[in-house]
Amino acid sequence: MAPIRTRHGYIRRTMPTIKPDSLDLSPRPDDISLRQIQSATDEWIRTVGVRYFSELTNLAQLTEEVGELARLISRTYGEQSFKESDKHRDLGEEMADVLWVLVCLANQTGVDLSHEFHKRLEKKTARDKDRHRNNPKLSA
Repeated sequence: MAPIRTRHGYIRRTMPTIKPDSLDLSPRPDDISLRQIQSATDEWIRTVGVRYFSELTNLAQLTEEVGELARLISRTYGEQSFKESDKHRDLGEEMADVLWVLVCLANQTGVDLSHEFHKRLEKKTARDKDRHRNNPKLSA
């Protein structure tokens, strides 16, 4: 983690700005699409979970899970020290918890995440194709 000096003179650590070499994103036989994730989640809810929680309950759950993820990131990459109860939490598990609840919300509100992701990628590409390359804050 690279230290950054803020305008107030404090030094803070930052998260890596590039994908670590240890993260292999090449296709694997056990890969699962967003649509398959949505389908598997729905199947689990209907057979094990009995039913979906209400949309408002799931929104509260999503907020809670995002908070747990934020807490872990702030302790891993920020200035806060770990509490004993946080020391064995896993970043990937916390992200998967966020994904789980988001998928539940998508399923119960009729959102096809795969379709929406492709739309978002097209929109961001059209809007930002030159913006980030021309941003002096991102060079160097």
